[in-house]
Amino acid sequence: MLTVRLYMLQRITALLMAPLVLGHLAVMIYAVQGGLSAAEILGRTQGSVAWFLFYGAFVVAVSVHAAIGLRVVVHELLGLKGVLLDLFTWATAAGLFLLGTRAVMAVTLS
Repeated sequence: MLTVRLYMLQRITALLMAPLVLGHLAVMIYAVQGGLSAAEILGRTQGSVAWFLFYGAFVVAVSVHAAIGLRVVVHELLGLKGVLLDLFTWATAAGLFLLGTRAVMAVTLS
């Protein structure tokens, strides 16, 4: 039953990530073609609640999605299972979440 739940959770996070990835790519293309420097981009994102929420949602979705995907890979390649596999999954999700949150806070909070 856990496998089905994780499968569905990974698919749901993929659905969430699709528009976020497209939005991120659109913004990056706009910024590069507009000739914005890194300092100008940071100046526009600092203090913005909208960018914080956008990239915060992105971080949550990616953390969950990637942890579940790596769980499957580690299980198939290394044969890890049970509590160790669960710990690996949670540690991966937590690590990605912490790194992503730190980046979002650095870019959006003033």
